[in-house]
Amino acid sequence: MIQLTAAAAFFVMIHLLISGTSVRDGVVRRIGEGPYMALFSLLSVAGLTWMIMAYGQARGEVWNTVYWGVGPATRHTQILLQLIAVFFIVIGLTTPNPTSVKQEGVLEREDAVKGMLRITRHPFLWGVALWASGHLIVNGDRASMTLFGTLLVLALAGTTSIDAKRRRALGDRWEAFAQQTSNIPFAAILAQRQSLKLGEIGLWRALAALAVYVGLLLGHPYMFGVAALP
Repeated sequence: MIQLTAAAAFFVMIHLLISGTSVRDGVVRRIGEGPYMALFSLLSVAGLTWMIMAYGQARGEVWNTVYWGVGPATRHTQILLQLIAVFFIVIGLTTPNPTSVKQEGVLEREDAVKGMLRITRHPFLWGVALWASGHLIVNGDRASMTLFGTLLVLALAGTTSIDAKRRRALGDRWEAFAQQTSNIPFAAILAQRQSLKLGEIGLWRALAALAVYVGLLLGHPYMFGVAALP
C-alpha cells in the first residue's frame, strides 16, 4: 500500500502543485516552455507507470480489503458509463480546444466554441472522471479505490486548475471563451448561453469513439486480464 499511495501522491503533486499553479509559470520562465513540457511529460509518464505497477502488485496483497461486491446492476451501469466516457475522451481529444496543450490559438477562430465544447470546455477530463467513476463502482477493494479515486479527483480538480492557468496566461481572451462555455457538462446549455448542436461534433469522431469503445470491450480480457462484459 505504501508504494501505491506514494505513486498516487507523486502523480497528484506534479499535476496540481506544479502544473496547476504559479510554480509552473516560474519554472517556465527559468528553463523555457519546451524544456518544461518535455520534463513534465517525462515525470507524468514515470508517475503513471509507477502507479499502475504498484496497483498491479497491491491487488494481490493480503491487506487489500474488498468493501463491496459487484452485481448485474453495477456491471451494466459501468458499461453505460464507459460508453459515455469514451465518447467524451475520444471526441474531446480530436476537437480543437484552447484548454489543450499548444492550442491557445483556437481562441482566435470565430467558431472557437463548437461541437463538444458547447457541452463542456473540458470533455477529455470529464471523460476520465466518468471512466474512473465507473471503475470505482465495480472495484470495491482498497487498491482500486486508491488508483481510480486518485484519477477521479485529479480529473475533476484538473478542470479548475486548467481554467486558472489559462486565465493567468490569456486574460480577456480566455474570459470571453469561458463566458460562452461551461466546465460542468451541459451547464452552459441549461443556462441558455449555448445550444446543443450534435451535428458539429462530426460523424467521424462519433464513429471513432464507438470503435474505441467496442475495441476496449472486446479486448479488455486480453489487455487487463478482466472481462468487461457481464
